[in-house]
Amino acid sequence: MSRLETAMALIIEVFSQYAGADGNARSLSKGEMKVLLEKELPGFLQSGRDKEAVEKLLKDLDANGDATVDFNEFIVFVAAITSACHSFFQQKGLN
Repeated sequence: MSRLETAMALIIEVFSQYAGADGNARSLSKGEMKVLLEKELPGFLQSGRDKEAVEKLLKDLDANGDATVDFNEFIVFVAAITSACHSFFQQKGLN
């Protein structure tokens, strides 16, 4: 597999690993999203504001209003934070 194919497979695998613990394997509940963020992006949330941050993130990501994050909504999140990281590294001259 190419590096990009591997990266895509890993994104799918991570989503699948966390989705379904609360019953629906096709989407992430608020609790599942929080666990995913804590484990996979530990620097993303700041302690003390975790619950508020997850609530806001879930609301912002939940395009269809079903109170969960499906894979399409999740991939928008991954793309957005990847883009933000890319911009940050470009500004710092680290790419």
